[in-house]
Amino acid sequence: MLKNILAVIAGIITGSICIWLVETLNHILYPFPEGIKPNDMEGFKSYVESLPFLGKFMVIVGYAVGAVVAGFVSTKIAKNGKLTAAAICGIIFMIFTIYNMTVLPTPVWFWVLGIVVWGLVFLGGKLALNKN
Repeated sequence: MLKNILAVIAGIITGSICIWLVETLNHILYPFPEGIKPNDMEGFKSYVESLPFLGKFMVIVGYAVGAVVAGFVSTKIAKNGKLTAAAICGIIFMIFTIYNMTVLPTPVWFWVLGIVVWGLVFLGGKLALNKN
């Protein structure tokens, strides 16, 4: 049981790092406007709304990379031959994603991809179970 909990925690941490890395690259490509403060939610909403398609799509790419890595790491650590830890990571990330999409101005396509992308935790989990 403890191993499964640690597997989920490790999956969440590694997945979050991957998302952070892709979003950091995205912020280099599409920097924040001058004068925006970290706690300025209205300024951040305006920034998100003004992002071009690629700027928004890069967030989905980050989610995809994070999902695969979280599924892989959590399944490898759990070592129980099941995808349960990967599924739990996907559910946790999806809950946070839905929250973010409710507070930020995101288009419909982002909602669809933002939810569906978390199914990639199963790809990562399957890769971890692969014996080859």
